Amino acid sequence: MNKIESVIREFIPGERIFIDEPMKKHTTFRIGGSADILVKPSDIEQIKRLCAECKKEDVPYIILGNGSNVLVSDDGIRGVVIVLLDNYGRIHVEGDVITAQAGARLSGIGAAALRASLSGFEFACGIPGTLGGACIMNAGAYGGEMKDILLSVTAMDKNGNIREYEPHEMGLEYRNSRFAKEGLIVLEARIQLKKGRQSEIEAAMKDLAARRKEKQPLEFPSAGSTFKRPEGYFAGKLIMDAGLRGYTVGGAGVSEKHCGFVVNKGDATAQDVCKLMHDVSDTVKEKFGVALEPEVRIIGTEY
Repeated sequence: MNKIESVIREFIPGERIFIDEPMKKHTTFRIGGSADILVKPSDIEQIKRLCAECKKEDVPYIILGNGSNVLVSDDGIRGVVIVLLDNYGRIHVEGDVITAQAGARLSGIGAAALRASLSGFEFACGIPGTLGGACIMNAGAYGGEMKDILLSVTAMDKNGNIREYEPHEMGLEYRNSRFAKEGLIVLEARIQLKKGRQSEIEAAMKDLAARRKEKQPLEFPSAGSTFKRPEGYFAGKLIMDAGLRGYTVGGAGVSEKHCGFVVNKGDATAQDVCKLMHDVSDTVKEKFGVALEPEVRIIGTEY
């Protein structure tokens, strides 16, 4: 690890390099052991070189945004974590198109859309993630999805090749995409919105925020929806009907407010969460014959 650290220090300022960094500080679950090295690059050239140097030294690396859809192992992450967040989150509005870097928070893009009286992003502004993750997962809520508004996405492959993808090339489907399947790193995206009334856009955003607060366990750390929606069903209802509302393992629990969420009720470990997820999946499969597929991405050891 010493060699890759010294190489990284050649082109990334020291204040943006963190050694043995606790990942619970970088995930919305507030769970996870330490990463060997965590780095916050600020431009495409730094991102490209980071990936190239890791590949050259045979050091594993992962890309992380706001850490809102992940569960990091209690053993932490070996190798390098490249965080694309506020350090790589510029947002630019021109006409009815917003161009933003991968680390831009969806809430920040929503605020920019509101200021510019642009409609179409209301569904996404309350999702606690970044644009990069939203493109990779084809994030959606309240009837909208990223595939409805993406004009283009610039991404880099594992060999450092960068290209722009048009909508028909993105392979966007329910919580999946070409970017996810091919391990591409999203760098930037252009979002097509439409002019609207600022007062109506603001009212819609406030309405969705109130609905989110009423129905989701925002008072506890979580990674968002824990399981994907099975075709023809709702994961939360299946879990509730299986009698698992409030079920706990260690510090992890099925939310009593919305059974589709597993929450950190206090010092939960990744092992607690994994055990709970297995218990929930097994019970739902046994009672209803429906297989629940995790929406949360598990990084590191699976228990």
